[in-house]
Amino acid sequence: MRNRLTTRPTGVCAPDAPGQTVTSRARSQADLPRRASVVVIGGGVIGCSVAYHLARDGLADVVLLERRQLTSGTTWHAAGLVGQLRTSINMTRLARYTSELYLRLEAETGQATGYRRRGSISMATTEERHEELMRSASMAKVFGLEVRALDPGEIGKRVPLLNMEGVLGGIHIPSDGYANAVDVTNALARGATAAGARIFQDTQVVEILTSAGRVSGVATGRGEIRADHVVLCAGMWTRELAASIGVNVPLHACEHYYALFDSVAGLGPEMPVVRDYDACSYYKYDAGKLLIGAFEPDSRPWAVEGIPEDFCFDEIPGSLDHFEPILEQAMARVPALETAGLAKFFCGPESFTPDVRYHIGQAPELDNCFVAAGLNSIGLQSAGGIGKALCEWIRQGHPPADLWEVDLRRNMPFQRNRKYLRERVSESLGLLYATHYPYRQFATARGVRRSPLHQRLAAMGACHGELAGWERPNWYAPSPELARYEYSFGRQNWFDHAAEEHRAVRERVGLFDQSSFAKFEVLGRDAAKVLNRICANEVDVAPGRIVYTQWLNERGGIEADLTVTRLAGDRFLVVTAAAGEVRDLHWLQGHIPRHSHCIASNATSAMGVISLMGPKSRDLLQSLSPDDLSHQAFPFAHSREIELGHALVRASRITYVGELGWELYIPAEFTLGVYEAIVEAGGEFGLAHAGYHALDSLRMEKAYRHWGHDITDEDTPLEAGLGFAVKFDKAGGFIGRDALLRQRRAGAIRKLLQFRLLDPEPLLYHDEPVWQGDTLVGHITSGAFGHTLGGAVGLGYVDLEKAPAAEAGDFSIEVAGKRYPAEASAKPMYDPDNLRIRC
Repeated sequence: MRNRLTTRPTGVCAPDAPGQTVTSRARSQADLPRRASVVVIGGGVIGCSVAYHLARDGLADVVLLERRQLTSGTTWHAAGLVGQLRTSINMTRLARYTSELYLRLEAETGQATGYRRRGSISMATTEERHEELMRSASMAKVFGLEVRALDPGEIGKRVPLLNMEGVLGGIHIPSDGYANAVDVTNALARGATAAGARIFQDTQVVEILTSAGRVSGVATGRGEIRADHVVLCAGMWTRELAASIGVNVPLHACEHYYALFDSVAGLGPEMPVVRDYDACSYYKYDAGKLLIGAFEPDSRPWAVEGIPEDFCFDEIPGSLDHFEPILEQAMARVPALETAGLAKFFCGPESFTPDVRYHIGQAPELDNCFVAAGLNSIGLQSAGGIGKALCEWIRQGHPPADLWEVDLRRNMPFQRNRKYLRERVSESLGLLYATHYPYRQFATARGVRRSPLHQRLAAMGACHGELAGWERPNWYAPSPELARYEYSFGRQNWFDHAAEEHRAVRERVGLFDQSSFAKFEVLGRDAAKVLNRICANEVDVAPGRIVYTQWLNERGGIEADLTVTRLAGDRFLVVTAAAGEVRDLHWLQGHIPRHSHCIASNATSAMGVISLMGPKSRDLLQSLSPDDLSHQAFPFAHSREIELGHALVRASRITYVGELGWELYIPAEFTLGVYEAIVEAGGEFGLAHAGYHALDSLRMEKAYRHWGHDITDEDTPLEAGLGFAVKFDKAGGFIGRDALLRQRRAGAIRKLLQFRLLDPEPLLYHDEPVWQGDTLVGHITSGAFGHTLGGAVGLGYVDLEKAPAAEAGDFSIEVAGKRYPAEASAKPMYDPDNLRIRC
């Protein structure tokens, strides 16, 4: 199959093209239905997987529309790798399901898939890469995936083709493999049609129909189809197709290369897939040839003026000079290439996303519009899991698991900007094989969103990181020219600086720029009633009160973790994390009853936020304000407007670091002036600027949860130790109450604990296995170094069936293959009685 594809002339879209081997040729106009439950747009491996799973799940009126032929976009030239180990539990589960599906698909459909489980080997030629692979091998134990650590000699024995010079070791995943993407797609299409789905090729969607804020169908050159749901699986065409209906799907096509060599001495079909990450390349047996693919650090965006209308099974010119460094390294690693023949040099487009994570899920802008696109060259190994997840999402009305890292709602509106995308995806492609250092920052398309303090903080030595487009001070260097990252898996160059910031907050007072908070105003005479139904805690409180609460789904899972401040009888301020701006506003607006006198709007850009935290924060603020800031006059969890400098500022007494402190909400145009007043007075009180790395270590010591890591839509407040924020008996109840009551009666089967390593040297990040004795009982959800507690601190869930005495001791945490003793606690190890924040 590969030989036929790579020797066919470019630009051909003939009747015998690879996409037309499964169903009848394009159906007649009369066959096009007038109505469907779901219309899937796009006939690549993703679209066919979605149609397959929907039809197999009992939806008989599923229609798939393909503009040309099945696989004719990018699927046809996929290299075919099927790997399973990903960076999180749920992503690994989806990848493992894909592998299991492909294992049975041929027998089920009668269509060959070319799937072979030959295993995979990932190699390291640097100490940092070796640490990453060893951490991955440990993490795989949490996922239940068999991963073996190999020394260089073992790798050489398994793959004699390789020159092992410089190789330090690697990992072997026996159940990995590869498949033929065209054949897999055809098998999925055949399975879908056998289950009742209808597939129409040569049928281009010219318009997506909408009505009253929801999708209502599609228009094609052959007629309209009314539909309850539409799924956009159009690959690199998806961005423009989605934009036509106001849906944001940021992705852009890049050139993607591989080369095929024949007559490679010693090559055999039993060869596992080999990933030489430090050389940005992979090696795969391909129908008697050796395929060499690459994820080069500096990629080339393609079709910046738009994708050609007639693009169909096409190659693109590419540049041999651009690929030459990869080939030179490949020949050093596989000496047999020196005498082999270059059978094919290939360049084709693949779509990449700003954060190198794909897009799936419900579009927040339009009800019943779903997306599965932006696969970052891992479409084949993701297709099965994506199809299954999206099918369940459509059928159940919610994601089947915590899929936040790939959820379409993580994207910010500005990210559809073409200039931004072209710059960012030039970096995205290479990051797939780059060393995945903790805290690694993007280098391209920076400076998009800046707080009013940005330039001043940069002059103070702020080293900015990026989140949701915001430039945020992560740490402060002694001088601006030293404000740059030097990455490692150990103590990075900012470690000691962040430690000083941490101690300043604990001992004196620290200033944080938290302008990136997402801030929503909720107004109307029904606002209290509406919010009280959405919030698990009681928010119908007196004006000036702050309530910490969660928003839950019907299953009791945590959809958001935030604060609600009542500003007046009919006015509230909701403050949540920067990353949740789109997602949380969508959840809020989507749960306001249609006829309620209540509106919610995004006020994020209207206000800067300066947080002053530490035992001397009151003294510093009091020196600048005539208002009484004493504990008696201004208790914890209260908010009010105060005079500060020349401005009127909303001061909220709340904390995420476990110290006395205030968040100051300042109209954007006054933010710089207030900052200058604070800094001018701050010297007397030992004021220090502090960044998000210090914030993270401070919150970890206090065991404050972080949404997206420690708490997700799969975790309940009872499991996460947040039952104190749930008011079961409040009038009107709340979303998720019944599920929590059932769990309270039955008892939770998991529990979130805080851990501290007794050895001060190793560092925790996330997903490290937690052992009690010799039993694997859980994993770390987030970690940081606790500079006050004197060791790495992590939060993590333990399985109470495996660890019934959850705090009895004998805990250890595995880091890069080695276990380290740890203590555990259900209460915060720092200030468990909250004395420091309520003084």
